[in-house]
Amino acid sequence: MTSKERVLATLDGIEPDSVPIGEFAIDFDTVEKILGHETYLRAKAKSQIAFWEGRFDEVAESYVNDHIELHKKLDLDIITFPMATWEIPPETDDPPPKKLDDTTWEDKYGRIFKYSNITADITCIKDLVLEKTVFQPGDYQKEPEPITRDERSWKILDSVIQQFKNDKFICGPSGGEIGIVFLGDLERGCIELAQNPETIRAATDYFLRQQNMADAVMLHPDADAVLWGADFGHKTGPFISPKMFQELFLEPNKARVENVKSYGKKVLKHCCGNTHALLDFFIEIGYDAYQSIQPTADMDICALKKSIGDKITLWGGVAVENMVGGTSEDIRNDVRRAMRCARDGGRFILGTSHSVAVGSKYDNYMAMLDEYYKLRAY
Repeated sequence: MTSKERVLATLDGIEPDSVPIGEFAIDFDTVEKILGHETYLRAKAKSQIAFWEGRFDEVAESYVNDHIELHKKLDLDIITFPMATWEIPPETDDPPPKKLDDTTWEDKYGRIFKYSNITADITCIKDLVLEKTVFQPGDYQKEPEPITRDERSWKILDSVIQQFKNDKFICGPSGGEIGIVFLGDLERGCIELAQNPETIRAATDYFLRQQNMADAVMLHPDADAVLWGADFGHKTGPFISPKMFQELFLEPNKARVENVKSYGKKVLKHCCGNTHALLDFFIEIGYDAYQSIQPTADMDICALKKSIGDKITLWGGVAVENMVGGTSEDIRNDVRRAMRCARDGGRFILGTSHSVAVGSKYDNYMAMLDEYYKLRAY
């Protein structure tokens, strides 16, 4: 079987020749150890600074060449395009943010950006414009504007897809994901959900129309699936009650999945946190796979295999916390346990519980791959 055939069989509940393997993302520090040189691929802060400095072509070249080289070396079954792997921001006349200190920047709108050593990312920590914004239903009672894709970014995406489309299972972009609509950041969004539900309904309807329309432009014809990445929960439960999710977001998410599937694509769902209360909705929405099964949030892949493993493909098994802080033997034990309990009947893809995140030990990832190759055959 090719990788594409292997994953498609797995998603359809058929045992393939071997268990597929894939990752939501592999961050730059592991990529650099595998390739033996520096990269912008999944180097979110490094890429952002390069964009601020106008070095777009340098980043684009790395996104193409290093993505292809990485997958040739690893031979994973699935290729994904998360943040910092293909999108180039539009060039503007705005001056780059002013550097306030070694880890802090301020742009012309007064927004403050901060670098995190833990995630190696740069995040907006204060947005004066957003804080002053008042969300109203009328803001969303309009027709969505046509979507124009960025051709520089599309060229990067297409170059990688053309290299692997005949063999690998490709998860490409789409018009977007409804998920849970948070207007503003998570804190502000939760307040709006509680106090301003009519605006949330209007915004959700607008985003649904906008994203369905954008699929015609953003779904790559040679991709096999999309992989959506919005989180729905934290370590102890969902961000919102199951009742609120059902009332506000169940049908819009179903409609998004139906639209993507009308183009012949599968829909795979990355979602961290404790999502037990939402799993029946995952199946009703029509997700083909559930990735980022977080054991430290009481999401056990063996228990999930027994309860829902005949209805949705489970993608995970190796705790990212062990990747970062555990030993190689911890990783091997994770692989062995997942293979024992989750592989029967198909609908299982081996991977980390989130990604090969910043700080993952290279030897641990190599141990995961080694143990996988010993046990992958059905």
